[in-house]
Amino acid sequence: MLTNDQLGKWDRDNFFHPSTHLAQFARGEVSSRIVTGGEGVYIEDRDGTRLLDAFAGLYCVNVGYGRTAIAKAISEQAHQLAYYHAYVGHGTEVSVTLAKMVMDRAPGHMSKVYFGLSGSDANETNVKLIWYYNNILGRPEKKKIISRWRGYHGSGLMTGSLTGLELFHKKFDLPLAQVIHTEAPYYFRRKDAAMSEEEFSADCAARLEAMILAEGPDSIAAFIGEPVLGTGGIVPPPAGYWAAIQAVLKKYDILLVADEVVTGFGRLGSMFGSDHYGIVPDFITIAKGLTSAYAPLSGSIVSERVWKVLEQGTDENGPIGHGWTYSAHPIGAAAGVANLKLIDEMGLVENARDVGAYLNDAMHAALGDHPHVGEIRGEGMLCAVEFVEDRARRQPFDGARKVGPSVAAALLKRGTIARAMPQGDILGFAPPLCLTRDEADMVAATTAEAVAEVLG
Repeated sequence: MLTNDQLGKWDRDNFFHPSTHLAQFARGEVSSRIVTGGEGVYIEDRDGTRLLDAFAGLYCVNVGYGRTAIAKAISEQAHQLAYYHAYVGHGTEVSVTLAKMVMDRAPGHMSKVYFGLSGSDANETNVKLIWYYNNILGRPEKKKIISRWRGYHGSGLMTGSLTGLELFHKKFDLPLAQVIHTEAPYYFRRKDAAMSEEEFSADCAARLEAMILAEGPDSIAAFIGEPVLGTGGIVPPPAGYWAAIQAVLKKYDILLVADEVVTGFGRLGSMFGSDHYGIVPDFITIAKGLTSAYAPLSGSIVSERVWKVLEQGTDENGPIGHGWTYSAHPIGAAAGVANLKLIDEMGLVENARDVGAYLNDAMHAALGDHPHVGEIRGEGMLCAVEFVEDRARRQPFDGARKVGPSVAAALLKRGTIARAMPQGDILGFAPPLCLTRDEADMVAATTAEAVAEVLG
């Protein structure tokens, strides 16, 4: 029974929800949940239902809910100075402090961080800077960006184009012409079952090189990829993948963007996914874990070699013509400073490594032998369970059966939130980094019960 029917009516009558079946929601066929509170790994809705959020919102509430240290920092900053812009060399004490804290944690060859509000706008910034970079170097034709099928990089025009998922393209006239897509590093779905991981990685790199040669190396500006595929299925890279890809990019002088919106600030059990996999990017995209979503904030971290060209560009052309009104917003920066301190104080990078491994092991123990579980995969505090009709042949279910969403719904009834991932029957887990072993056991146990209900 709803405790506030008027609020529910306002919701359906006025609120345009993202990534929602709009007609079904308006008709009341899709359930509405209005969340009112949270603590640790749990959220609570207005009806008093308490749920273990095993997806940390959208991979983002890394420190967990109810952290008063961050709330206090936001409040104090709002009382002291709620806003001032970052244009023409202006800054605030808190934005400068956060920039230093981010760069202290970033890979050593990185130089500066530009702050925005979302991962989408950070990747828009990256694309603009990549085009600017090549124009300054006298290479105006070097503009195409190679992304990967199943990658997720945002929902804007360019960033939605970079995203390699059908739902984000269909009926939006995307992708735009400057974006092309190559093979996803999705070893489980390889066409040749006999391939080893290393052989599959070499094949991905060979396909990338063939695309570059077909398009013309002089037309390719950059390659963008998540260290671990996120929304495309929570897929860690196969052995040797990033080394093979980087060799191709270096050969043709193509910039590398590491989209670390999900993996940055500890989720893999390392501060950055780039460190975790030996990636040496020219740009790093950050957002979610930067503030644990206590306030909107994102960033584009640029390498020293890119920064030197940007400096050259302003010497030749005057101030750089890029900026957002809310770049380096003090409230977001205050949340970021308090959040990064809390990550260190609580040992959350190490906890993501240790309890994340425990969660993946627990999921294997609970479901590893199930005849309709094709693969259980993960890294750090990321885990996914992929369901199949025929395990031996890796044959997927008919999409009309909606196995993934059905298991997610059965899991929700048991008090645990997971995410049914798009383009496949995949159940994704990305809990807050403060998850305990007992809570990991609860996630695995309730998942096994949900799978049993749906698939036997």
